[in-house]
Order: sequence, then C-alpha cells, then structure tokens
Amino acid sequence: MIRGALIENDDMELSAMLLFWSWVFLLLGVATCLVIAADVRKRPQHMAVMNVTWPITGLYMPILGWWAYSRMGRMPPANEQHADHGHHHGGDKPKWQGVFVSATHCGGGCTLGDVVAAPLATATGFALFGSEIAGHFVLAFIAAYAFGVLFQYLPIRAMSDSSPGEALRNAIKADTGSLVAFQIGMYVWMLIAAFGWMGGTLDAFTPQFWFMMQIAMLVGFATSYPANWILVERGIKHAM
Repeated sequence: MIRGALIENDDMELSAMLLFWSWVFLLLGVATCLVIAADVRKRPQHMAVMNVTWPITGLYMPILGWWAYSRMGRMPPANEQHADHGHHHGGDKPKWQGVFVSATHCGGGCTLGDVVAAPLATATGFALFGSEIAGHFVLAFIAAYAFGVLFQYLPIRAMSDSSPGEALRNAIKADTGSLVAFQIGMYVWMLIAAFGWMGGTLDAFTPQFWFMMQIAMLVGFATSYPANWILVERGIKHAM
C-alpha cells in the first residue's frame, strides 16, 4: 500500500512538472511568434508566404526560431529594401541555410494544418479502424498536405508565368516528399508521447498535448531536412 502511494505521488509530481514545462514552452513559443511577426511587419519578406512562415516557425521553435529568422530570413527595413533587393535571397546563403529555410517553409504548412486538424479530431472523436490516434493522424495529414501544397503553390504562381494547373503540379511535386518526411517524424514522436506520458490518447484541448506537438514538429523538421536537401539537389525544389 505504501509503495502504491509512493508511485501515485511520483506520478502526480511528474504530471505537475509536465504541465508546468508545457506552459513555459508554449508561452515562449507564442512570444517568439509575436516578436517575429512584429519584426516581419517592419521588414517584409520578398516571398509573401514567408511573412506567415517565419512567425509559425517561432511557435514550435521557441527562442531558436528568432535566431533562425534573424540569421537566415531577416530583411532590411521596408524603406531600404529597394537598395538591397537581393539580401537573404536563397542564392546568397550557404546551401545548408537555404535548405533550412525551405524546411521551415514546409514546416509552416504542416504546422498550420496540424493546428487546424487537431482540435477537430479531438472534438469529433474521429477514429480510423477503431483508433482515435489513427483518425487524428489522418485528419492532420490531410490538413497539413492541403496547407503545405498551398504554401508552395502561392509563390510558384507569384514568381513564374505558370498556369494554375502547372503551378499546382509543381507545388505537389516540390512539397510531397518533404511533407511526408515531416509528418512521419511528427507521428513517431506523438506515438511515443501518447503512450509514454498521455495515457494513450491525444487530447488537443490540453497544454501537454501542444507541448508534445512542439517537440513533434521539431522532430518533423529534422526528418524533413534531408528530404528537402535531396529535392533541392535534384532541382525539384529551390533553396530559399
């Protein structure tokens, strides 16, 4: 009985600690997002979709997202950009940085899709083959893929003379491999989290879930980086 009480007490302490650190990192993520968004407003990106991508990156890369943005994506103030139009263009960066930014571009679409799909999956209890986790993953993939392709399609249309159909095909070709790699990494971590600390469920209405999602997106970013490197190497995707 005493041993059981001690184990229960340890579990409560771990749960309280997880809740505490969840709020810490979620608030840091929101703060990083807001700081980047405020800076981007004064220093808009040449590629408009990156005005959204960089703040989203801050959500799942607390503090680190600001470092990445300031080193690889920060533009001159708007009133100086006419004199420095090439600043931070993909061709001016080391290749690893260009691929890193391409991975954030993929991650932005994936993250936005997951943020939209996760509450929907929890609220509806959507299940696949009797598994709510599988249902969650399917909805997340559909939403992430839709936003990911959109994030590719918009700059392709803006920066080329491609027809809508051709731009869509190119967007699908450029984004599919990196998006699948991102989602696989994310799913692996969320499975570990679900059965390791979250009682075998994914509840999108808890801070612990979103803290685990922050980590999952970092894992997804890491697994998508090699995919983006290969796509850039083969000319399917451009370094940014």
